[in-house]
Amino acid sequence: MQHNIGKGTLYLIPTFLSEETDELLSAGMLKIIHTLDTFIAENEKSARAFLKKTGTPRHQQQFLFFILDEHTQGGDIDYMLEPLIGGKDTGMMSEAGTPGVADPGSIIVRKAHEKGIRVVPLQGASSIILALMSSGMNGQQFVFHGYIPRDASSRKKKLREMEIELKKNKYTQIFIETPYRNKALFEDILSVCADETRFCFASDLTGKSELIKSMDIRTWKKERFQVPKIPAVFLLGN
Repeated sequence: MQHNIGKGTLYLIPTFLSEETDELLSAGMLKIIHTLDTFIAENEKSARAFLKKTGTPRHQQQFLFFILDEHTQGGDIDYMLEPLIGGKDTGMMSEAGTPGVADPGSIIVRKAHEKGIRVVPLQGASSIILALMSSGMNGQQFVFHGYIPRDASSRKKKLREMEIELKKNKYTQIFIETPYRNKALFEDILSVCADETRFCFASDLTGKSELIKSMDIRTWKKERFQVPKIPAVFLLGN
């Protein structure tokens, strides 16, 4: 399939992981972002705030947003791609971090490829990769599970399955949770996993209250750790 003849380019734009981050975007990225006025985003308010923070020269009234979230219907996807098919470059943003990873953006990317639209990922922060980098765990082989079950019994079952997989093939197990359930998940990890299993908790990555702790379960049990209700990444490893 030949790409991009008369069609726009879909730019995948990583947003800041923390509202308080001091990280800078490269000049090349800013140049691309500042040419765009059409976007696909999970949340319009946070997307506008991000664009403002980039120093965009455009007025907010000039922006056109398509919202992609859990309420998006199948037919909406084709509608969102119409500007691209008509030759309009479009940016896609996640709520935080890298679009298309642990968010609904992958369906847009897949459809874009099917329609011969050029897809260009821009460089930026991924909480999953940053957590893995800083965990001291196996970075050669790892599995990202996304959100694990919210039901307590199902959650514990999933943790046991991940630990079995970890012991079998040594793959680091990575997963996330809704912030208000961080404490319940943390407590389940300590109760279910073996003392020798390593556990890393990484929260507010790139933010001012960034916290990364990685040690075995035995040591964790001795800690008086107050689990924060903020976005975090959980990792189990050897």
